[in-house]
Amino acid sequence: MAKKSKKIVKYRRPLRINIGMIVFALMFLYLAFYVYQYQTREKVQPYEVTEGSIVNDRNFTGIILRDETTEYAAQSGYINYYIREGKRAAAGTSVYSMDETGQVARLMEENASSTELLSDQDVASVKKALSAFSLAYSDGQFDQVYDAKYSLEAMVMEYANFNSLNTDEQLAQQLGGNFSQIQAPVSGVISYSIDGCEDLEASQITQSDFDRSKYSRAITHAGDLVEQGTPVYKIVTDDNWSLIFPLSESDVTDFGEQTSLTVRFPGHDLTTSGDFSMVAGADGERYGKLDFTKYMVQFISERYLDFQVVMDVAQGLKIPVSAVTSKNFYLIPVTYLTTGGDSDQEGFNKEIYTENGTLVEFVPTTIYYSTDEYYYIDTAEDEPLHAGDYLVKPDSSDRFQIGQTASLQGVYNINRGYSVFKQIEILAQNDEFYTVKKGTSYGLSVYDHIVLDASTVGGEGDLIYQ
Repeated sequence: MAKKSKKIVKYRRPLRINIGMIVFALMFLYLAFYVYQYQTREKVQPYEVTEGSIVNDRNFTGIILRDETTEYAAQSGYINYYIREGKRAAAGTSVYSMDETGQVARLMEENASSTELLSDQDVASVKKALSAFSLAYSDGQFDQVYDAKYSLEAMVMEYANFNSLNTDEQLAQQLGGNFSQIQAPVSGVISYSIDGCEDLEASQITQSDFDRSKYSRAITHAGDLVEQGTPVYKIVTDDNWSLIFPLSESDVTDFGEQTSLTVRFPGHDLTTSGDFSMVAGADGERYGKLDFTKYMVQFISERYLDFQVVMDVAQGLKIPVSAVTSKNFYLIPVTYLTTGGDSDQEGFNKEIYTENGTLVEFVPTTIYYSTDEYYYIDTAEDEPLHAGDYLVKPDSSDRFQIGQTASLQGVYNINRGYSVFKQIEILAQNDEFYTVKKGTSYGLSVYDHIVLDASTVGGEGDLIYQ
């Protein structure tokens, strides 16, 4: 009798696919594809429109021209100054002294302990000048450091020598003929910075004059041995002064009809207006010329001056440059606009050709922009109006064929989750932002959300994923 097999074989149930599993699998695949597409899609960054303005101040460097006369040493000797830099001297006032033997310097050294070189007021003036330089300094113009150094040296030198004036007068009595004081020939403002440009005129200016690396100036220090005929100071006899500065083609266009410009001097906390004109230099180039009647003394030690021309401030809506794009539109005469039936919807009467003849049908249309002559209509294929269609003028038999186009600048509004082109009118711009007109009929409003970078959107009607 055969033995029964004790091996147990596991029963495998057949795979039964029902409609529920198929639906679940399809939903899973759809969600996986959507998640993948979302993760790999370039995200659209929104920007909220705000009110703002753009100030397009332009930076220039000008050469200062004044009515200044250089005075030269009448004799050789050791020089000592009495008048401070930038101070006004009346005609006949002692400006400096000449000591032929050098005994004045020796005697003053012996009495230095009893003489206060700089007063508190003098120190405050030096600190103010140093602070003004620090505020206006930029690494791109390092040569300004030397200009500031010379100016500060002149200030300290003159303050110290001015305080020694009484001592010099006492010493003069002891030295007799070896010591003399030189008076100012005319009334004017004194400066000890000599650079050889004192006789420079606007018609002699060339581009090379603005190369500050070649500029130098000399300041004679107290106690120096000066030869006869050496320039020792200059005197400015008129408060009127001018700034000459180079102009680009865009500057000529923008300033050409101006007779006055408002300028700001960085570091000096000073804004003022000057009469503007254009002059021809010796090289045939055009230069700007600003004439002032005040503040000459503030810049008495300077030949080059950095300043900003304050342009008009454009108020409006502020949007990024990257948000702006352009789009083509059909142009339709404004006289063809009408309303349809009992509604107040705007649109146009379009000719439709049927088997029974030609009919006129009202077509509601979205208007993107308007001028005194034309309305701007979308050119998209899914719109009801296309090139070649004929429109009928209301209450008339006149017809107009669609075809003429024009481009508008605008942005993509995404308030509703999809892109809608909105026309803009640019008032001002810089490298980063535009200021656009506020309150236009078909434009933007404050707090609208637009696409930050218009190139990330394919066109109007795109769904926006953020």
